[in-house]
Amino acid sequence: MKKITAAALDISRLWAATGYSINGLKASFQQEAAFRLEILLTIIILPAAWYLGRDGLERSLLIGSWLLVLVVELLNSAIESAVDRIGSDHHVLSGRAKDQASAAVLITLFIPATIWLAIILDRFWLI
Repeated sequence: MKKITAAALDISRLWAATGYSINGLKASFQQEAAFRLEILLTIIILPAAWYLGRDGLERSLLIGSWLLVLVVELLNSAIESAVDRIGSDHHVLSGRAKDQASAAVLITLFIPATIWLAIILDRFWLI
């Protein structure tokens, strides 16, 4: 078993990591239109999920599935930034990396869509 050291519990490291995360959120919000749209949808989705969910499990599924979209969008943005950092010249592999990251966002969007549809149908049409 690994011993927990004082360095592992260093609050300043946690504080710095939190700052880096906030910087990443700010940069994504400022630079990525898709992320801004998803944040706007989050403002709508959170209260709707609280209303639609009958219990903690349903609410967790509704909210958590949407938060997964935000996570994948942030990863997509990070990949795009890294590829753009390498160079602006068109390269097949750069285009493929960006397209694949975008495809990950698209596929991830099917998760909340499926969960929301199932819960809405169950709640209002008793499937």
